[in-house]
Amino acid sequence: QVQLVESGGGLVQAGGSLRLSCAVSGNIFSIDGMGWYRQAPGKQRELVAVITTGGRTNYADSVKGRFTISRDNVRTTILQMNSLKPEDTAVYYCNANIRIERLGRASDYWGQGTQVTVSS
Repeated sequence: QVQLVESGGGLVQAGGSLRLSCAVSGNIFSIDGMGWYRQAPGKQRELVAVITTGGRTNYADSVKGRFTISRDNVRTTILQMNSLKPEDTAVYYCNANIRIERLGRASDYWGQGTQVTVSS
């Protein structure tokens, strides 16, 4: 069974930093893109940052210059969040586009979410 396990959320003061980690477990053939999304209360889930297997990245305008996404290894992605603001408060979800079998179709998988709270 494929699982995405997130860690690293918590409470931090404005201006502080947090590091989120997401690891894929289970029997798989390959992982294509990985990314982070977030959902604040009363708002839709939005893209924060994504990274391809080749290392290309894309960020939401609101986090450019403050957040950095990376691939620690094939199965793990890291989101380093610096200069955090109260408006960054949300549940952060890891996403991975995974192919279970070599000839199978890739599908999106999601983590359970981790709470990030930034106090002013």
